[in-house]
Amino acid sequence: MKNNFIQRAVTGVLFVVVLVGCILYSPLSFGILFTLISALSVYEFTHLMNQSGEVSINKAIAGLGGAYLFLALMGFCTQATDARVFLPYLALLLYLMITELYLKKKNPIGNWAFSMLSQLYVALPFALLNVLAFQNTPEISSVTYNPILPLSIFVFIWLSDTGAYCVGSMIGKHRLFERISPKKSWEGSIGGGIFSIASSFAFAHFFPFMPVWQWAGLAVTVVIFGTWGDLTESLMKRQLGIKDSGNILPGHGGMLDRFDSALMAIPAAVVYLYILTIFQ
Repeated sequence: MKNNFIQRAVTGVLFVVVLVGCILYSPLSFGILFTLISALSVYEFTHLMNQSGEVSINKAIAGLGGAYLFLALMGFCTQATDARVFLPYLALLLYLMITELYLKKKNPIGNWAFSMLSQLYVALPFALLNVLAFQNTPEISSVTYNPILPLSIFVFIWLSDTGAYCVGSMIGKHRLFERISPKKSWEGSIGGGIFSIASSFAFAHFFPFMPVWQWAGLAVTVVIFGTWGDLTESLMKRQLGIKDSGNILPGHGGMLDRFDSALMAIPAAVVYLYILTIFQ
């Protein structure tokens, strides 16, 4: 038990240090890290689907698609290239569709569906981090790298998870979604939300490129959709009859276990910030 706790603690600290360090260090380290995370997460998702025995997906091609989508959107957001950079990605999706005509597998519709889901559910959210990280400044005709926005998403998620665990352990009585996740409570979720919203005031103080209310709104958005993201992965694992999505992170499970909340929180954050720009 003690060794497992130490293992979890060491892995958790290293995970946070690498993630925060790569986001803050440079656009290059940010790009390398999340290209790798995208590929591994999509590969893990397709591996889980294949293990179910119901479908047979090309894991390597799907993982390559996840990596390429991140790099393509990064190139587009930094104005290093135009929209034509997405053409190879479209060709890859067509390949996944067309090959099913010739492979004679038992469930081609399922293979199509889960191949596309691997891109929509896993690859696209990571790629959308580029929309948060790179801001176009028309006044000076340049793109700037702002690591604080993508970093804030993960900070809000981590504080929400930590707060939910602490508060839920102490006073959690009312189950949030017992059918899918019996341990989660309303008290814990609200407590985690308060932790995240409190941290948004610190972000507003040290990084005032958004007013306090916008930072607080971003935190609320991340907490709500992050909770749904967590529950979505829990439902998937319950359906598959597994405890963890993988074992790549000792003591913490797989990539999807670590990024389940982010898979819904990131797209929601992009939509939230885009709505803000409409009404400014």
